[in-house]
Amino acid sequence: MLESVKSVNLQIGGFLKIAEWIVTIIFTVEYLLRIYVLPKPWKYIFSFFGLVDLLSILPTFISFFLSGANGLMVIRALRLLRVFRIFKLSRYTKEAGLILYALRESQHKLFVFFVAILAIVTILGALMYLVEGEENGFKSIPESIYWAIVTLTTVGYGDIAPHTGLGKLISSFVMLLGYAIIAVPTGIVSVAMRQNPKTISTQVCPNCLSEDNDADAIFCKRCGNRLNEEKQ
Repeated sequence: MLESVKSVNLQIGGFLKIAEWIVTIIFTVEYLLRIYVLPKPWKYIFSFFGLVDLLSILPTFISFFLSGANGLMVIRALRLLRVFRIFKLSRYTKEAGLILYALRESQHKLFVFFVAILAIVTILGALMYLVEGEENGFKSIPESIYWAIVTLTTVGYGDIAPHTGLGKLISSFVMLLGYAIIAVPTGIVSVAMRQNPKTISTQVCPNCLSEDNDADAIFCKRCGNRLNEEKQ
């Protein structure tokens, strides 16, 4: 029975290794073709998505040339870089562009919101440190701020808990406040998404690879290159 399980595991491992090389070769060919067809390949090579493509294919080749070092933690860690391929998926979905637009339009409001939250948890943490003290587990103000963040976000690990009546009253207030605060960033982003802007980028410049171009743009905002030769 054990021998059959080992045999199946070996077969599955061999199949996965073949699939890994097939996928790696496809990504490598795509990477080289991009470098070949672009008029300014160095801009692509050192761009964010160019580095993503490179980091996606390097681990397999490194493990091949350093086959005797497969047990090294460094090589095993490099294999995790394949997850960067996921970042490329957002380039091909209009919905992802809408979400990115909403986050970009809401960044100032979200920044003010998080600064306010930081101020609230700092005040609450310092207050709980004074109320509970070190004898009740609140050993320092930073640790008390950690408690305030955990409580305000309604996570509630329970590793630190108030023991005094006043501390429990403050905790109840923080818990109720957390339910009200959680809805704020959701509402901010939702409003931005409902605006349904026409400025969501759906075009990538073939010259500089800029993605900050309007859907109806003819020329690139960054380099002035024509985006679509069919548009006259």
